[in-house]
Amino acid sequence: MMIPFLSLKDLNDSFQPELNESLLRVANSGWYLLGKEVEKFEREFAEYCGVKHCIGVANGLDALELILRAYKELGTIKDDDEVIVPANTYIASILAISSNKLKPVLVEPSISTYNIDPERIEEKITDRTKAILVVHLYGQTAEMDKIRNIASRYKLKVIEDSAQAHGAVYKGNKTGNLGHACGFSFYPGKNLGCLGDGGAVTTNDDDVAYVVRTLANYGSQKKYENLFKGVNSRLDEIQAAVLSVKLKRLDADNDRRRKIASYYRANIHNSEIVLPESVDAKMHVWHVFVIRSPKRDKLQSYLLDNQIQTLIHYPVAPHKQKAYKEWNNFKLPITELIHQEVLSLPISPVLSDNQIEYVVNVINRFS
Repeated sequence: MMIPFLSLKDLNDSFQPELNESLLRVANSGWYLLGKEVEKFEREFAEYCGVKHCIGVANGLDALELILRAYKELGTIKDDDEVIVPANTYIASILAISSNKLKPVLVEPSISTYNIDPERIEEKITDRTKAILVVHLYGQTAEMDKIRNIASRYKLKVIEDSAQAHGAVYKGNKTGNLGHACGFSFYPGKNLGCLGDGGAVTTNDDDVAYVVRTLANYGSQKKYENLFKGVNSRLDEIQAAVLSVKLKRLDADNDRRRKIASYYRANIHNSEIVLPESVDAKMHVWHVFVIRSPKRDKLQSYLLDNQIQTLIHYPVAPHKQKAYKEWNNFKLPITELIHQEVLSLPISPVLSDNQIEYVVNVINRFS
């Protein structure tokens, strides 16, 4: 039987019957937007992250776009300003910048952690730089002390992209509370995922929270009165109810991911494979377990032949995408190496010990 990269059905079945009860409660309530379920989840998630404000939005991309848009409405950032962003992130991090008529400035990652390399940030700062968009890639937090020190010296905003790092901790604080504002995705496959698209913005800044919430509701705080040229980006009641159920078990599920990652790291012994490093194994939430191999494509085919499904996060670097053809001649060797070699192994919290052992044994036979 195939070992899936992630079985959403098995994962969601593990939350029954509470999950179905929450769905039925919302369906029978007759209220599906901007109601008690969203208010409840926003309170719970703000408390979980340790922040003053959580604003539910339609998806993770919107969360990042709305943060940057809010800073523009507040006069902190203006058209054509620059935002530093890791070069090897998922393209959504970059789309949020360019869609706000801002300039993404790509910075190479550390080859050991895959997160933005703080030592490469300062050389990219100009008088147009206004923010650093930090991506906690694969579930591991970036080196926030170094990044925040740089931001403080140059008076830059620090925006977190925590789409892959729900519950990750850096020196006692969770993601969502490590910068000035943070965007989360609740896409179904995330550590905290709903049953469709969903997202949130967290912040301790009252002004940012007010503007984000207003922008996301057509620019309105009072019906038919519009303060901004806003958008429609709202977390719905059903998704909020699902997220409240799943949030209760997020830390336990992250612990299970850590145990799987620890087993992989201790037992995979193959000279063709580079295992991921963890700065703090107790704080990493392992959204994905990413190995590297110069024989990546052969390895993926071999694993599939042996009934193990894997994914590639991500096969094409942002600067090589047609969408950003103006960057296609950029030379970013670390980013390019990562995208050529990475392969993500199954690490769902509902995987059995036998399945994990089988993955390890098959990988150790690869040559």
